[in-house]
Amino acid sequence: MSETTYTVTGMTCGHCVSSVTEEVGKISGVTDVRVDLPTGAVTVVSAEEPAVADVRAAVEEAGYELTA
Repeated sequence: MSETTYTVTGMTCGHCVSSVTEEVGKISGVTDVRVDLPTGAVTVVSAEEPAVADVRAAVEEAGYELTA
């Protein structure tokens, strides 16, 4: 299992968290997504570490920006 934490900007509420969780959760192999709203930390748990481009695309699809 791989656990990787990214930073997402632009999230301001619970709906934002749900949107990011849903989109990132669609990435193949992802088993869990945890979002910490105050810090913007998004932790992705998966069988193998997902490509950053896939995570970025999912975050952008939700309407936010992956910064790290």
